[in-house]
Formats: sequence, C-alpha cells, structure tokens
Amino acid sequence: MAFELPSLPFAYNALANRGMCQETLELHHDKHHQAYVTALNGFVESKPELQGKSLEEIILMVKGKPDQAPVFNNAGQHWNHILFWQNLAPKGGEIPHALSKKLVEDFGSIEKFKADFKAAAASQFGSGWAWLVLGSDGKLKVTKTGNGSNPLAEGQGKVLLGLDVWEHSYYLDFRNRRPDYITNYLDKLANYEFAEAQLQSA
Repeated sequence: MAFELPSLPFAYNALANRGMCQETLELHHDKHHQAYVTALNGFVESKPELQGKSLEEIILMVKGKPDQAPVFNNAGQHWNHILFWQNLAPKGGEIPHALSKKLVEDFGSIEKFKADFKAAAASQFGSGWAWLVLGSDGKLKVTKTGNGSNPLAEGQGKVLLGLDVWEHSYYLDFRNRRPDYITNYLDKLANYEFAEAQLQSA
C-alpha cells in the first residue's frame, strides 16, 4: 500500500496570526511534503525489498547505506513531517503541567530548555531539524539532525517535538531570520500538549 500525505490537523490559515501564513503551509505541506511522499512511493515500487515495510522499517533498513541515500532522505522527511504537522497548534506555546515539571527537572528551567532548543536549531548548518526527545535514560534532551535524518535513525530517543529548519519552512514569514522563526515556534506555535502526550505514552 502506497504511503500517503496526511491532512493538516488544522486549516491552512489557522496559524496565520501566530507567524505561519497560509502560503507557507500550502507550499510546505502540499508541495514539499507531497514531493517526499511521491518520491518514496516511486522507490518502494521499484525496489521489491522495500515493499510491505513500514515507514520506520524502511528508515532503519536503509540508514547509513550511501547507495540508498535517496530512499533514506525521502522516507526520513516523510516521517519528520508527519510529526511536524502534529507539533504545530493554532493555540500553541502553552506548556501543560506534567511536561513543564519534567522540563524543569531535566533542564533546570523552562528558559534553559528554550535556550538549548534555540541554540540547536539556530546552529544547524544548512538544512535539518531540532528535536526535543526523551532519551533511553529517561531524561529529556535537545538534539539536532542534518537534512532528512531524525532521532529514529540516530537512536536518540522518542520524539516529543521537532522543528523543521529547512529554509522553505520559514522564508515567507521570516525571510532569513531563522532565530526569530525558532523563538516564534517555541512561544506561539509549539504544540506542547502533543509533546506531553508523547511523554506520557513513553
């Protein structure tokens, strides 16, 4: 069965007054994410060894294999974006109690968590992602990955939040001001309720 582009969990204009315009979502979701899905389905169709595999199985099967890099990149980006859309909310930015308590416990303060996340996202050279993950040691930590990679492929832990820092995700709204995009995400767009649910299901 072919992989499919998931629908956005909100209207295209739902984030416009929070710093992510309708055109950004239309281009990012309908064009960029769809391109990853289309390419991935093409690879699966032409490679019998990929057929019948889950997205996660494909990512882990082809990671680290130079000849399979195009498969890895498109599968990784499909996985990343499925999470990304769930990481955004029209009323984002409010951190619920259980997650807030855990962030303070593991980072020392909410401000320290945000500072670490901003540093990771801003310092990712070129394209990539910043993540809040629950590590195998039970501690929350901030990580980053390049291009289409992710914590699943790199064994970093369970993802609670992931921010796309590819330029197409913010250029229409923030031009080249990536730090402003990151701050806006953390303060106004991040779906911390989703993150808390991920934490509690771990």
